[in-house]
Amino acid sequence: MKILNFFKRKKNNNINYSKEHINYVKKLNREKWIIKLIQLLILVAFFVLWELLTMFNILDPFFISSPSRMIATLSDLYSSGELFVHIGTTLYETVVGFILATALGYLIAVILWWSEKLRKIFDPYIVVLNSLPKIALGPLIIIWFGAGTTAIIVMCILICVIITSLSLLGSFLSCDKDKILLMKSMNAKKYQIFFKLIVPNSIPDFISVLKINVGMSWVGTIMGEYLVSKAGLGYLIVYGGTVFKLDLVMTSTVILCLLAGGMYFIVSRIEARFRR
Repeated sequence: MKILNFFKRKKNNNINYSKEHINYVKKLNREKWIIKLIQLLILVAFFVLWELLTMFNILDPFFISSPSRMIATLSDLYSSGELFVHIGTTLYETVVGFILATALGYLIAVILWWSEKLRKIFDPYIVVLNSLPKIALGPLIIIWFGAGTTAIIVMCILICVIITSLSLLGSFLSCDKDKILLMKSMNAKKYQIFFKLIVPNSIPDFISVLKINVGMSWVGTIMGEYLVSKAGLGYLIVYGGTVFKLDLVMTSTVILCLLAGGMYFIVSRIEARFRR
């Protein structure tokens, strides 16, 4: 629709396009909606098949739940007032961890790009930290930051910050050396090179890092909630698994998928705006 509206505006501005061109744009727009429809149908078919398999006891609903049982569980959580408390808790921890990790990772990448000496000094340490299983630091994080939201956010940051720094640093260093040399020949200062050349050149990689961090931040938050939490979707998953309420586990997992998908959609909209 956006493509068609664009051509309509152009037509109103006395710009004429051939009939073949307009038909081609319509075809592209039609294919786009066909793909979205097929994606939706696959999702609906999956849940319908899941429900039928459990309804006829081909699959045991006790072990894998079913869509109808998950809807009932969702209704119970909503009626008790717990649903939005747990969603809000996990969403807050994830968004805060995502923003802080991205900002801190960007800052570290800038510092390491700015100083080659620092980059050479800290390079092996960053590699080691990146390969370290963050879950191993869980007990220390709880001792240092307490058994609460702060510890979960810190876990989320640890999961995301190193990969953010390495990805952005690689993007900064991959900038065309000839362009940098040209700016230096014009007496450009280092900060001018950074803001006028390095930052614009790294925007596509920065968007890619945001997409990666969407998934990693949810992993970090749920991992933190596994270790220490009194509320949140991770807490519901752990609690449900402990008391064998697998309907609660599956319901919480589906909610997580929806929230992660929504967050990814927002980043995709940001990417589309930058591309325009």
